[in-house]
Amino acid sequence: MQTGGSRFLKAPFEVHEQRFEATERIMALQFAQVEKRLERIEAMIAGLERRLWMAVYGVVAVILTQAVQGILEFAPR
Repeated sequence: MQTGGSRFLKAPFEVHEQRFEATERIMALQFAQVEKRLERIEAMIAGLERRLWMAVYGVVAVILTQAVQGILEFAPR
């Protein structure tokens, strides 16, 4: 006699459990891919931010240079 019960009663649960585990693995892979993409996007944003600040500093430097040149033109010699 079998003490474990009918295999027909356990089989549906095993199929659902396997499907659930497969779904969990797929979701884990998808989340890992999303995390990698977000890291790449964040790195690109950081590079863009650095370039933007360099442009701002360049514009400020040009403005200050022109202001100093203007002051030096009117200074007595």
